[in-house]
Amino acid sequence: MTTHPDDVQFGWVGLREGYRRCLPVALGVAGYGVVFGVLAREAGLSVAEATLMSATVLAGAAQLIAVELWADPVPVAAVVGTTLVVNLRYVLMGAALRPWFRHLAPRHAYGSVFFTADENWALTMGELRSGSRRGAFLLGSGLAIWSFWVAATIIGATAGGVVGDPTRYGLDFALTAVFLTIAVELWEGRSTAAPWTVAAVVAVLAEASLPGRWYVLCGALAGALTVVVRRDG
Repeated sequence: MTTHPDDVQFGWVGLREGYRRCLPVALGVAGYGVVFGVLAREAGLSVAEATLMSATVLAGAAQLIAVELWADPVPVAAVVGTTLVVNLRYVLMGAALRPWFRHLAPRHAYGSVFFTADENWALTMGELRSGSRRGAFLLGSGLAIWSFWVAATIIGATAGGVVGDPTRYGLDFALTAVFLTIAVELWEGRSTAAPWTVAAVVAVLAEASLPGRWYVLCGALAGALTVVVRRDG
């Protein structure tokens, strides 16, 4: 059963449930946040700068790319251009939320979207498609990720010397494990096999043939187009 968009409500129950449901995911994200904090310090950012970036950007892949490119002076065009390509997928994610969020007050809809990450977006889509009326679920789950991400960044930036190489503890695999778990929840059976397969194949081919992170957008667009073609066919 899918909730009719007009039935979606924004309230404390959804906010609280979103935060609670996303806590296990947020713990996995925190592992990656420690990695970012360590790398940010190695790139020359102060603890305050690394924390500010995590608090205002909230995009793990984009932030890691930014610190990889960090130099003195900062290559603004390269950082902005590369992170823009990586984050273009949020256009598709926002479009997927629109049938429900278009009926919310602008302050609720746009305030929630600011805290959107891949993980809580996937959880929210599953929640809304299941028939839930909790429009605040995205904000609550996003706040869980945001709070753990910022805290983990501080830990990584301040205790990086103590933590050492994060890959020794498997923290570099944390987000991969989280995404695999979410993918299992989003799997809807054979009907979704085609777009998933097309997206994966295109992403792999794009990664091998195109520079930078274009494979993220190419895979997402290919999967979305496959869904459109199948529905209109």
